[in-house]
Amino acid sequence: MKKMSKRAKIVVFALAAAAAALLTAYFIGKNYFAVHFLPGTVINGIDCGGDTAREVKDKLQDTLLDYSLELRGRGGKTEVITAGQLGVEYTDDGGVERLLEEQKETLWFLAVTGTRKHETAADFTYSSGKLDQVLADLSCFDPQQAVPPKDAYVEDDGSAFVVIPEQEGTTLDPEKTRQAVREAVESGAAVLDLEEEALYLEPAVRGTDPELQAEAQLLNTMTRARITYDFSDRQKTVDRDTIKSWLTRGEDGSYFLDREKAAEWVRQMAYDTDTFGLEHEFKTSLGPTITLAAGGDYGWVIDRDATTEELIRLLEAGETATVEPVYLYEGKDRSVNDIGDTYAEICITQQRMWCYKDGQLIADTPVVTGCHSTGYDTPSGSVWAIDAKKANAHFSTYNSDVDFWLPFNGDVGIHDASWRAEGTYGGDVWLNGGSHGCINTPYNAAQAIFQVLEIGDPVIVYYSTDQPVGPSPTQELEMG
Repeated sequence: MKKMSKRAKIVVFALAAAAAALLTAYFIGKNYFAVHFLPGTVINGIDCGGDTAREVKDKLQDTLLDYSLELRGRGGKTEVITAGQLGVEYTDDGGVERLLEEQKETLWFLAVTGTRKHETAADFTYSSGKLDQVLADLSCFDPQQAVPPKDAYVEDDGSAFVVIPEQEGTTLDPEKTRQAVREAVESGAAVLDLEEEALYLEPAVRGTDPELQAEAQLLNTMTRARITYDFSDRQKTVDRDTIKSWLTRGEDGSYFLDREKAAEWVRQMAYDTDTFGLEHEFKTSLGPTITLAAGGDYGWVIDRDATTEELIRLLEAGETATVEPVYLYEGKDRSVNDIGDTYAEICITQQRMWCYKDGQLIADTPVVTGCHSTGYDTPSGSVWAIDAKKANAHFSTYNSDVDFWLPFNGDVGIHDASWRAEGTYGGDVWLNGGSHGCINTPYNAAQAIFQVLEIGDPVIVYYSTDQPVGPSPTQELEMG
């Protein structure tokens, strides 16, 4: 056999040595990458080439600790929750080891170039107690800083009732917010928009609410009314401010007019303006002004219940009107001096009667009043209203007839007296030869008075200007 040359031996040795070196390097690499990730390995976006499973998990933990959640609130306000605040810890589910096992370390020499991307669950745990504490420390959960939502409501702006819109506020719903933050953290979300997720407490009533709009309309209808009661020389008015003070809200939230308040207003109006049977200031034809005592049956009396009902009806309809109250009794003039300028005036001591129509003197005549000596004194000191007006009246008690009869106080009245001769009126006839209470009047004067006075016109009887109320009758007065 031909021997190998020395040079050939060197080549063979070199090749054998190189092969041995490559084989050794291969097994070294194979063993290394059995516990290390191949170059170019990217897990969950992290470069893990050459890392052991432990080192990868440490990097995943570090990545979790870099996590933060931005809370975006109303008004551009933001706050941040970090993983460190929550006590976040990586949870090993074996995913990293499985990726390591799945790689082909026998072909490690082929992984020198290129990138291999992998995803694995990066499960983690955090402290619920710490989350609650973190939320409690946030300014958006601070009750002193949070603005509560405010319902829309109806307000009087001075000229009308308007709907004031709701205010959203910055108060969070605690439970909904905690749940939303948990879900954001657990899903790895970077941002949680509190408004988009509807985490704020909302107003219960908004300005677009149909019932609220209807309420404003109703209140405006009620308060636009203006009811004026005209009493000739003075007025009483129910205006917007008054109506507002009568508005009452029921348990069902609806508004209505407080009838008792309206009735009280009517009662006060009646107290201020009723005159029936009350004292009257009266300027006599003799000159002095006297005070007529309470009594008599002349004057005005408001029907309070009926007036209240009518007032409420007008207000609910939103009316603007000048009206009269509903009356139980009516006089002839609605000014403070309700006697007016059409009336009969009788002075007992003067035995004289005046009659005025629209301020013009119609009659100035002597008369004969009730007989004083027999106790038939004509009642005096007050104002009475003419109760009836009858021509050709018959007095059955005395079987006598009169042409003109104007009763004003029961059986007491003004009439002609054909049984009295001309010239027998006035003077002191009434002391012993007077009537049974009536005002005996000369025929022509009785006729003139009868023609101008109507039922309801006042009759003023006074004893004298110094003593308006005279002696009371001691006998039952009769027509005659």
